[in-house]
Amino acid sequence: MLRHSTAEMALTATGPARLVLSVAVHAPAAMLDDRLEVTLDGRPLEVTEIVDPHGTRLHLLDVTEGQVRAHYRAAVDGRAEALEVTALDEVVYLRPSRYCESDSLAPTAIREFAGLTPTELLFGVSSWVGERLRYVPGSSAPTDGAVQTLLAGEGVCRDYAHLVVALLRALNVPARLASVYAPGLAPMDFHAVAEAAIDGRWCVVDATTLAPRASLVRIATGRDASDTAFLSVHGAVVTLDDLTVSAVVDDLPREDLTELVSLG
Repeated sequence: MLRHSTAEMALTATGPARLVLSVAVHAPAAMLDDRLEVTLDGRPLEVTEIVDPHGTRLHLLDVTEGQVRAHYRAAVDGRAEALEVTALDEVVYLRPSRYCESDSLAPTAIREFAGLTPTELLFGVSSWVGERLRYVPGSSAPTDGAVQTLLAGEGVCRDYAHLVVALLRALNVPARLASVYAPGLAPMDFHAVAEAAIDGRWCVVDATTLAPRASLVRIATGRDASDTAFLSVHGAVVTLDDLTVSAVVDDLPREDLTELVSLG
């Protein structure tokens, strides 16, 4: 399975700032291409790569006032090994987090899903969230968490993922968020999905069902969207003027909602 992904963004910086980009794919088994280029008013900028505790590749750059353009491209052949669930994962990803208020949603989770096995919970929660939310671009605010999403009854991919994660954690299934490139997604953009720890491996849960899970390419991993934002800014105001994302695969797989799938 050959997958090509790109991300291009144009930004305007009003003064000195540090930008943190999270657009690079998580080092897979077979990377054929992997390049990030950033310019300020047409001049190349130096970029520093670091890796966070989740294994996410972050790119740091310092800018001054001006027009910033970033272009990333990657080509991945085949699938990486599924990430194993560690003892630390089982602690960290059972805790409530900023956007996944599993403690507040525990009564709802217990009422709706008590008595199900972990695998049954994965499919049950995904279906339940998919039936109760409407996918409406622009319907949620950046600070909305799982509780607000459930009350509103609508949201975008990150909102679906937050609600899935919160419900699973409330039922003692470690769960987390992953940002991905998603061939087959329409409209095309960065995508967010949940991952649940089932029998020692991380399995994808995408209640939106907007793209085949087997085609997804991992970018960032974390407790919720606060760990996986594609752009963070520290310092002067920086506005995002344009963003274009593409993700294609040589042969788009068919989705089987009854199958356990891991990101690769």
